[in-house]
Amino acid sequence: MTESEVASFIDYLKVVKNFSEHTTKNYKRDLDKFVGFLSDNSTLLEKCDEQDIRLFVNQERRKGLSPRSIQRLLSSCRSFFNYLVEHKGFEKNHAQNISSPKSSKTLPKALDADLIQKLLNFKPKSELETRDKAIAELFYSSGLRLSELQGIDIKDISITERTCRVVGKGNKTRDLPIGRQAIKSLRDWILIREKYSNENDLAIFINKQGKRLSNRSIQARLKKLSTERGLPAVHPHMLRHSFASHILESSGDLRAVQEMLGHADIGTTEIYTKLDFQHLSKVYDKTHPRAKKSKA
Repeated sequence: MTESEVASFIDYLKVVKNFSEHTTKNYKRDLDKFVGFLSDNSTLLEKCDEQDIRLFVNQERRKGLSPRSIQRLLSSCRSFFNYLVEHKGFEKNHAQNISSPKSSKTLPKALDADLIQKLLNFKPKSELETRDKAIAELFYSSGLRLSELQGIDIKDISITERTCRVVGKGNKTRDLPIGRQAIKSLRDWILIREKYSNENDLAIFINKQGKRLSNRSIQARLKKLSTERGLPAVHPHMLRHSFASHILESSGDLRAVQEMLGHADIGTTEIYTKLDFQHLSKVYDKTHPRAKKSKA
C-alpha cells in the first residue's frame, strides 16, 4: 500500500501542484528511502509515528547525509503526510514537529565583472556559437533559472520592448527586462534560427533539428563556451548569481532583485547581501589606511 500512496502523491504534485519533473523526482527519491526504511523495519505506513520518522532520519544521518539533505528529506516527509491527512484520511502529520538540523548557508558562486566580460565579449565564429552567446547573455542579463530559459518560446521575447516573459516556480509568470547586449545577441540568433525552425516547436533556443534544447544541452553548451574562453566551467546558476550580486552591488535594492529573481520569500534573496558585504570588505581591506597590511 505504501508504494501506491507514494505514487498517488507524486501524481498529485505533477497534476495538481504543477511541480517540475526535477522536483517530483527529488520527492520520489526521498520517499523511496522512507518506504525502504519502513519495509526493512516491517512498519506499516498507517502505524508509522513520530518515533519511526526520527529513527529514519537518524539512520540517514549516520550514513553521512548532510544537514541540507536531511532538511530536504524531512520536508518531503512533511509534504507527504500532509497529503495523507488531507486526501487519505490519516489522522496526523507525524513529521510536523520534527525539527530540521541547521546547516551553514553557503554563498553562491558569482563571476566578477571582468570574468563576465571575458565570457561574453567575443564575436561568434559559427551559427551555434551565435545561439550559445545569446543563451549566456540572456542568463546574465535577466537572472533566469535554467528551467525558465529552457522553456522560453519565440513569442515570449519582445525585441522592441526589450523584455521576456518566463514561467518560474509554482507556475508563476513574470516579465523581465533584457539588456542591450543580450537583445543584440538574441536578434542575431533569431535571424539564424529561421533556418532550423519548424512549426512543431516554438522554442527560441533550438538545435539543428529544430527541436527545443534540453536542460542538459544548455548546460553542456555553456560549459563549452566558457572553457573555450579560458574560464572554469560556468553553469547557469553561476550567471544567475552573478546577475543578482552585480545588480545589488550597484543599486542596493533588495526588493527589486527579489522581484527579478522570482523569489517568493525575500529571505532567499538576502543571501546576496552577504555577497555584497564580502565585496565591500575586500574594498575596505585594500583601501582603508588602517586596514592595509604594513609593508614592514
